[in-house]
Amino acid sequence: MSQMQLKSFLLWLAPTLLGILFFILLWSGVSTATDGKIPTPAVTWTAGVELFADPFYDNGPNDKGIGWNIMYSLGRVGLGFGLAALVGIPLGFWIGRSLFASRAFNPIISLLRPVSPLAWLPLGLLIFNSTHWAAIWVIFISSIWPMIINTAVGVSRVPSDYMNVAKVLRLNEWQIMTKIMIPAVLPYLLTGVRLAIGVAWLVIVAAEMLTGGIGIGFWVWDEWNNLNVAHILVAIIVIGMIGLMLEAALVWLAQRFSYGE
Repeated sequence: MSQMQLKSFLLWLAPTLLGILFFILLWSGVSTATDGKIPTPAVTWTAGVELFADPFYDNGPNDKGIGWNIMYSLGRVGLGFGLAALVGIPLGFWIGRSLFASRAFNPIISLLRPVSPLAWLPLGLLIFNSTHWAAIWVIFISSIWPMIINTAVGVSRVPSDYMNVAKVLRLNEWQIMTKIMIPAVLPYLLTGVRLAIGVAWLVIVAAEMLTGGIGIGFWVWDEWNNLNVAHILVAIIVIGMIGLMLEAALVWLAQRFSYGE
């Protein structure tokens, strides 16, 4: 590592370490101010080490390790998010290319998009009669809107010159889609996907708190019922780290497929 690279690394590292140190000191101060009701960072660290010493233990449906709960939540997110992508991305392309579809669907999207995700949960329980599928339904209906909107905006902003060239070359619809539309729309589409995965991971925790069963959201609620605040803090950190990793993975993917590279 050259001296310039080392200096750049230290300039990046120093503020990061100071920020973490400030957060830990603030956390310790809050713990002291609440007379230990909020566990200290040291107590939380010890609880986290104990939890992850055996994260995949299984003592029955109501007593599983935190690892199993995370896996179940990620499975629901993956399924709900995948279904939303299968529906939302093609619908976004159609809305972006068709004036009729745009006029037909935009009022519906404008009406339903601001609805709180958890408002959809009772409807999911009624339709599916299953807490598992109700949670997946909430993820689906919450994460579909960013994909539809961003894809439609990307399609509508494809330069008209591209389409004129397609007419001159007499490209068919499949060639237009694969050679023009998808490369041009991809940055918008990936932005929608990034927003959607953030919403999906945010929603699943809240939905599982209400539906129960296995999942990180229910696990947090169960630990609250047991008044185990240290475990709740561990779960909050884990949830944040997983959300950060999902976001980072999609940012990496977006950089690999940026238009024009």
